[in-house]
Amino acid sequence: MNYKKINIVLVSLLLLSVEFIHAQVRLPRLVRDSMILQRDAKINIWGWAAKNEKINIKFNSKNYKTKAGNDGKWLIQLPPMKTGGPHTMDITGSNKISLKEILIGDVWICSGQSNMVHQMNIHDVTYAKDIAEANNPQIRHFWIPTLTNLQGPQEDLPAGYWKSAIGDDVRPFSAVAYFFAKKLYEKYHVPIGLINASVGGTPIEAWTSEEGLKEFSAMQETIQKNKDTAYINGLNRRAFAGNTNRQPQPPQDKGLTGQKPWYDASYVPKGWKTIAVPGYWEDQGIKDLNGVVWYRKEIDVPASMVGKPAKVFLGRIVDADILYINGKQVGNTTYMYPQRRYHLPADALKQGKNILVVKVTNNNGKGGFVPDKPYCLFAGNDTIDLKGYWQYKVGEVYQPRSGGFGGGGISAQNQPAALYNAMIAPLINYSVKGFLWYQGESNAGRPEEYAKLQPAQIADWRNKWKQPDAPFLYVQLPGFMDYNYLPSESGWAMLRESQMRSLSVPNSGMVVAIDLGEWNDIHPDNKKDVGERLALAALKIAYGENIIYSGPIYQSAKFEGNKVTINFSNVGGGLVTNDGEELSEFAIAGPDKKFVWAKAKIDGDKIVVWSDNVTNPMYVRYAWADNPVNPNLYNKEGLPASPFRTDAPNP
Repeated sequence: MNYKKINIVLVSLLLLSVEFIHAQVRLPRLVRDSMILQRDAKINIWGWAAKNEKINIKFNSKNYKTKAGNDGKWLIQLPPMKTGGPHTMDITGSNKISLKEILIGDVWICSGQSNMVHQMNIHDVTYAKDIAEANNPQIRHFWIPTLTNLQGPQEDLPAGYWKSAIGDDVRPFSAVAYFFAKKLYEKYHVPIGLINASVGGTPIEAWTSEEGLKEFSAMQETIQKNKDTAYINGLNRRAFAGNTNRQPQPPQDKGLTGQKPWYDASYVPKGWKTIAVPGYWEDQGIKDLNGVVWYRKEIDVPASMVGKPAKVFLGRIVDADILYINGKQVGNTTYMYPQRRYHLPADALKQGKNILVVKVTNNNGKGGFVPDKPYCLFAGNDTIDLKGYWQYKVGEVYQPRSGGFGGGGISAQNQPAALYNAMIAPLINYSVKGFLWYQGESNAGRPEEYAKLQPAQIADWRNKWKQPDAPFLYVQLPGFMDYNYLPSESGWAMLRESQMRSLSVPNSGMVVAIDLGEWNDIHPDNKKDVGERLALAALKIAYGENIIYSGPIYQSAKFEGNKVTINFSNVGGGLVTNDGEELSEFAIAGPDKKFVWAKAKIDGDKIVVWSDNVTNPMYVRYAWADNPVNPNLYNKEGLPASPFRTDAPNP
């Protein structure tokens, strides 16, 4: 037997098999069943096939033909189409692909950081009714998982599917995007497609292309360095080695190493102290502790709550927690931001005494239970309040780091252009109506730079999509962090100002959300008003409705004697206070820039500001704080004024 000839034949068959596999027409992840295509715009359908392979698309009773290039890429541009569907699309090459349930409507790119990520599911208590009633197959959402690439733009996504806003399928929808789409659909009854490319904790430059950052030399240098995989691998190896060598190994958790773990139902507590929940332990006599603190509370459960599914709300906890009830683990969260809402099985509770134990791990800053959040257990119609005094004991103390970190490893998702390359570049063939953007928290320490970065990003995306007038609608940061009852400087106020400056970009719209924040949560629960205000901006900017979509926006100031007259745009039906009280949150200063609270009154479409203690005013500020206490200037349309200062730099 001639084994050599047999091997040659087998190799030839294998090569033919590989070539056949590569000849299969392949589509990008976005081009899938149930997709929504942009109406009244040329529609791109693209993909990959064998070299010079002929491609035919049958859609809406018409045929369109092309062939793949030498690189196997192909693209067919369909003519603009009116709202409609559902349609079927047949794509034929050496194989045939049929796509079903296609609608023609409006498609929006939704992007930013965690407040755009936050799904309906995370807010399922606040929006339980909305989730239960979701039944709109013409609102669809395409979720893109977190992806990065330091080398350059990607052509496709590894995963992703279109989902309709029906039943539990609405739970993964961005809450902001869903309420935006719902409002538009109620107005126009046009299908709305939402493509969600968002990642928590990420800066704006990560979402902008290398070309879009051409004016930022330091970022260009970083991008070029990051393309060197040897350089990146070396950084990360040194960081790992440094952290391993310099970080002292902490002692083991005493709550897990004794004769019985502290969560065990038969454990008898000794030496535990009293502490209030909610509250941070650093505010209750535990100084500068990073480590593990165990909390324990006995509660009495009535018979009416036993044998039913129950829920425990533990507000928010900094940083991580594990919840045990009667010795069994029933909940766990690994980082600080999510609200703790744990579902309990029907057998978790028993009549009479029940023991709740929470293991809290904190790595930096204040640890414990965030105040002003819900803390309760409920089943059926009964509720047990969990606020009050618990017992606590320290299980583990982390030793301070000596020598710092070891060499500066990088987080790829924070690098310039890295998210653009992997999550935005694969989308640019897909025709869209416009862009929704909710981001800024991660750039709050660099507000001056943000004033240049956001216009650069807007121009970049419009250039990439070849849609120079595409609406770009964005959310100004809401109030967050501690209230300050004295006039003060504020990094978040500076960032809001930088965001407001992007209104000079044509066809851009800003949603003011200063009234929608929570002092103790960077992820405020009210996502509905944010989405609906974005929809208002879309009605004005994208759909040409003659409406007031925004609250008052500062325009100019006139200084006369000891009074300052402020002019606004977006006055609408007139200036008002939303609470019927006097205007608040205005501060004024003379040449020394020592701000004091000012008096202010509405005078027609203007505001007059003064203070008896400032005879020569030169500066006025409104709601200039991380989290202003009572910013009550609105227009009669019920929309809040944007924070501002009169000495803002020119755009």
